[in-house]
Amino acid sequence: MLYRFGGEVFTPCGNRRETVCPACSDRYAADAFHVVRAGLVGGDKGIPVTVSARPRAFVTVTAPSFGPVHSQPGRSARGRRIPCRCRQHHHDADPRLGSPLDPDSYDYTGSVLWQAHAGVLWQRFTVHLRRELAKHAGIRVRDFSQHARLSYGKVAEFQRRGLVHFHAILRIDGREGPTDPPPSWADDDLLDRAVRAAAATVAVTTTRPDGTPLLLTWGDQLDIRRIHHRGAAEVEDPNGQISEQRLAAYIAKYATKGTGARDTPDRPVRSPRHIDHLHVSDHHRHMIHTAWQLGDHHNYAHLNLRRWAHMLGFRGHFLTKSRRYSTTFTAIRGERRTYRLEQTLNRIGLAEHGDTITVINDWRFVSAGYRDDAEHELATAIAQRLCQQRRQNRRNE
Repeated sequence: MLYRFGGEVFTPCGNRRETVCPACSDRYAADAFHVVRAGLVGGDKGIPVTVSARPRAFVTVTAPSFGPVHSQPGRSARGRRIPCRCRQHHHDADPRLGSPLDPDSYDYTGSVLWQAHAGVLWQRFTVHLRRELAKHAGIRVRDFSQHARLSYGKVAEFQRRGLVHFHAILRIDGREGPTDPPPSWADDDLLDRAVRAAAATVAVTTTRPDGTPLLLTWGDQLDIRRIHHRGAAEVEDPNGQISEQRLAAYIAKYATKGTGARDTPDRPVRSPRHIDHLHVSDHHRHMIHTAWQLGDHHNYAHLNLRRWAHMLGFRGHFLTKSRRYSTTFTAIRGERRTYRLEQTLNRIGLAEHGDTITVINDWRFVSAGYRDDAEHELATAIAQRLCQQRRQNRRNE
């Protein structure tokens, strides 16, 4: 039998940013949720359920200070709101939040260079963490891989001041990964001590444009929470222990955001004139200008800062994981393609002949984007319906 189909079809753009494409970012968030969740609770995607009993921690590492900024310090012991250093109280939507109190003295060069090296800083942190784990366990560093494996999944989130901090799920496995039980010496206390020691000692050395050495480290704010297996409805207990289900959703949410700042561009800038016409705050515009100017310096050619100026100098991926943490996006997308193919064959009555069907494609690119408002509204409605169905299915699980 010969089936012939003609016409035009929409294909997803695949952009993970919520501000660019809500539909594709929602699908990416769903995939990210399963990638993270599989490494937390197991029982699916080839990860055993025993991973939920491993030593684990939810760690947040932040950027250091490059100058005082407008902030919301919180409340005092008596419940009164503490004013900002500017002696005013800022509401949540105040555009001044995150901007420097004194822009002239703020270290824009240092902040952009820290941002550009944040990925290297994280890589060195994981190296130091393995060394600290071996040290606290009383074994040689070179022998650590023969006893245990450090697995992690992390996501980058931009603060209002335009600098990233990393949220990471850390887990100690046996030498073969999630299928291998960890050594007897591995526990939550040891992981906690090792994280604190590694975060305090890791550093990256670079230079300022004038040749002055610049030492890049993590900030003073370090948050470590133990992960306990809890119900989907509970976020965390009074001791700060966070639940697995909400933690996976939390990580997935930030994986779909751009910079997390409402007025930061989602696409690369092309020239200084382009920067001048961006609808951004003065603080973010200054960071973008700084990244653009540093990109012309021969010492920073390898950082490719002009390409990442719209990201305020950040060059890393928003969601990364170690090789043995859990499944992969490729595996999840392959399962979805197989499922959709089976649905299609069942719908046209060819399920029994699935192994003997040959598909000959002849695709031609027509255009990018929607041609009119009707197409945009139709696609948006379909995306919202699918998103609501997924959320309902999650609540029913």
